[in-house]
Amino acid sequence: MPQSILVFDSGVGGLSILSEIQKQLPDHNYYYLFDNVRLPYGTLAEATLISGAVDLITAVVRKLEPDLIVIACNTASTLILDELRRHVDIPVVGVVPAIKPAAIMSQTKHIGVLATPGTIAREYIQSLINQYASKCTVSLFAVNELVEIAERKLEAKTVAGADIETVFSKVHLNDIDVLVLGCTHFPLLKEEIQQYVGEKITLVDSGEAIANRVKTLLNQKMKSETVKGVTQAWHTTMMINENLTVNLEKRGFKKISPIKELLG
Repeated sequence: MPQSILVFDSGVGGLSILSEIQKQLPDHNYYYLFDNVRLPYGTLAEATLISGAVDLITAVVRKLEPDLIVIACNTASTLILDELRRHVDIPVVGVVPAIKPAAIMSQTKHIGVLATPGTIAREYIQSLINQYASKCTVSLFAVNELVEIAERKLEAKTVAGADIETVFSKVHLNDIDVLVLGCTHFPLLKEEIQQYVGEKITLVDSGEAIANRVKTLLNQKMKSETVKGVTQAWHTTMMINENLTVNLEKRGFKKISPIKELLG
């Protein structure tokens, strides 16, 4: 029987996680909630981010009654999981930068992590490095500009090579052979980033791992190849860019509405 999954992010980055989950569980129903009125999360004060996100998500959970929540935002995942779990009685899955697989894959034992300043500043990044990549050199790069570029791409605005080049002017690749896309927005730019860094550098993200975790928690062993669930989106601004609406519709969204319509 199809179940419902709530995917949450500050913007469109969580679509990269949503698409990976849908590949494995296409017959489920999906609710995509993006708090774009407060985008980007990486610049918010911690207390403001936590209280606002938890209040919003719990209000939506009361209305929609999903079976599972995915926090498809690295910055939010570092901050709100414990508090959110105290307010809901369904599984909550967070996003963790793919440092562990990157360390295993690396031949040069030098990996890079692209993330927002908010994610890089959290102690949990260093904890992941100590736990999974202690034998590697790990270079951390705060590249918040990629969030804005990814948002523009989903609004059908041109992403120029010069935009990527400007961001990477402060990223020193040296002998890095694996680069972690440590923000859910970044896989939306995977093609552009790969073109810039070249084929000798492998890009990794946590989308597939999150999808596997969701599948395990929902105890799903089979997927339907013929039945597709319904996908709906809610945003916290009153309106969104028309091109973004078109893009979401192309991705299979049947309803795209301001959250006020749901919560009143």
